[in-house]
Amino acid sequence: MIKKGFLRIGIFFLHLFSFLPLWFLFGISSILYYFIYYLLRYRREVVRKNLTNSFPEKELPEIIAIEKRFYRYLTDLMVEIVKISSISKAEVLKRVKMRNFEQVEAYFQKGESALACSGHYGNWELAMLAAGLKFTATPHVIYKPINNKVFEVWFNALRTKFGNVFIPMKQTLREVVATKHKTTLFCFASDQSPMVIDVQHIIHFMHQPTAVLLGLEKIAKQTNRPVFYFDIRRVKRGYYEIECVPLCLNPKATENNEITELFFKNLTESIQKAPEYWLWSHNRWKSNG
Repeated sequence: MIKKGFLRIGIFFLHLFSFLPLWFLFGISSILYYFIYYLLRYRREVVRKNLTNSFPEKELPEIIAIEKRFYRYLTDLMVEIVKISSISKAEVLKRVKMRNFEQVEAYFQKGESALACSGHYGNWELAMLAAGLKFTATPHVIYKPINNKVFEVWFNALRTKFGNVFIPMKQTLREVVATKHKTTLFCFASDQSPMVIDVQHIIHFMHQPTAVLLGLEKIAKQTNRPVFYFDIRRVKRGYYEIECVPLCLNPKATENNEITELFFKNLTESIQKAPEYWLWSHNRWKSNG
C-alpha cells in the first residue's frame, strides 16, 4: 500500500510536469541524458550488446556513437510521453503528420476494417494518438500488460484519452470477433518477444535468430483485412511523420509466415536508416544467450 501511495504521488507530479512547454521539457531531457547514460548507466550492457550483434560490420566507435544518439533520443521520448498527459488534439496533429493515410481511410469509407503494424520505433505512443484522430475508424491497439498495475492504469489513461481502445494481447481474437460488425483499425507492435512456451516461428532479424509473434498474421489471414506498415520517422525534435505503407492487401493469398517476414523486412529498413530511434534498451534477444 505504501509503495502504491508513492507511485500515485509520483504520477500526480508527472501530470503537473506535463503542463510545461515541450521546449522546456527538452531542456530537462538534455540534462537527464547525462544522468541516465553516464551516472546511472541504465541498461548500457544490454544496449551495447544489442547494437554490436545487430551491426557486426560496424567498428566500436560507430557503435558507441549510435548508442549515445539512442540515449539522447530515449530521454526525449520519456518527456514526450509524459507530455501526452496534458497534450491537446491540435498539438498532436501539429506534431504528427500522416502520409498516404487516404489509402487506409478508403477502406473505412467502404465500411471495411484494416490492420496496422509498427515496431517500438520513434514515438509509437504519439503515433497511435495521431492515428485515432486522423482516421474515422477506431484504433484498437494490442498491448502487452505490464506488471505494475498502478502505472499501467495511468499509462493506459494517457493512451486512450482521445478514444483509442487498448486490448491486452491475449484478448485480441475475442475483441476481433466482438467488433466484426464495426469498422476498426487493429494496431500491432509486432516486434515484441513471445514467451518461450509460445514460440512458434524464428526469423533472421538484425543478423540474429529471433523468436517472433504471429498474432498479426493469424488475424490478417482469418479476416483477410488489408495490412499496413506504419513507418514512423522523426522529422526533428518533437515532430514526426507516419508513412502508411501497404504491406499486404490480400492476406489470404499469402504463404505461411509471409506477412511476418514482410513486417520485419520493413522494420529492418527503418532501423538501418536511423538506428537510434529503435528501443535498443529492450532485452529483445535474451533467449539467445
